[in-house]
Amino acid sequence: MRTSKPHAEFAPAAYQGLLQIYRHTRSCGLEHGLLHLVELRASQLNGCVFCMDMHATEALQAGESPRRLHMLAGWREAAVFTPRERAALAWTEALTELHRHQASGALYAATLEQFTEQELADLTYAITLINAWNRLGVAFQPDVPAEAK
Repeated sequence: MRTSKPHAEFAPAAYQGLLQIYRHTRSCGLEHGLLHLVELRASQLNGCVFCMDMHATEALQAGESPRRLHMLAGWREAAVFTPRERAALAWTEALTELHRHQASGALYAATLEQFTEQELADLTYAITLINAWNRLGVAFQPDVPAEAK
């Protein structure tokens, strides 16, 4: 495993840009619990172990139930997620796995039943950001903390 963050070291302006988007997503008004679910689900889909560990840990620290996190991969069948969370997770999967899912007009309209246009724009930036972080995590493979192993 690589232990440095060359993407931050060698492209600091780009790294700072990602941090700016992160700060926006945390202050835009979307529920932090919802963001944790979105970040963890995208990380699962992308196979970013570092991000999965980080986002599961953050979600638990913020009060998310372990039961819901255990069922996140099967959210479509699990009755423990709200309609708003389900809409966010469907949008997340569509944007994360563009090759398998399409962000269709029907999905867009269904998502707008749970989110305002402003919230959907903010959610889309959050999904875009976690996908960028996942790709950096997969590319540079930072170590997962030893206590998580």
